Amino acid sequence: MAVHDAPLGGVFEDFVLGEVSRHPLGPTIRGAANTWFTRVTMNTHPMHLDGRYAAKSEFGRILVNSTLTVAIVSGQSVIDTSQLAFANLGWDEIRLSNPVFVGDTLYAESEVLELRESSSRENGGIVTIRTRGLNQDGHEVVRYRRTFMVYKRGSEGATSPFPQPKTPW
Repeated sequence: MAVHDAPLGGVFEDFVLGEVSRHPLGPTIRGAANTWFTRVTMNTHPMHLDGRYAAKSEFGRILVNSTLTVAIVSGQSVIDTSQLAFANLGWDEIRLSNPVFVGDTLYAESEVLELRESSSRENGGIVTIRTRGLNQDGHEVVRYRRTFMVYKRGSEGATSPFPQPKTPW
């Protein structure tokens, strides 16, 4: 029987300039998630919590907390980009292009913009990607650049964390 680890992220050598990854999962934002995230982060703006207040706004309904949108889209990209990263180095140029509402489904894709060897760690390389989130209708809702340090092939951190089974199948 063949056994293999599912591919996740990649080592530095796997990244290709200009390559675009469409991330596989598209979560639908529920009201409970928006309320929970808004309260946990202590964002007290009524546009995220107060339906009556939001109904009187130009949007006519509650807006999803924008930092939740960024967090979800960033999280969606991890499986294909930074699963094997050992340091996030920065998020830049965050743009919120369109509002996100409860009930919207978010999808994300990332393009590799820059690759360079790390000058401080011989076991890593630095990758810069541009990620954008789209709603179910294909409208961009967020866009940003993210830079992270990822292991190189052969580095100890580039191996699967799956434990060696103590008993056979």
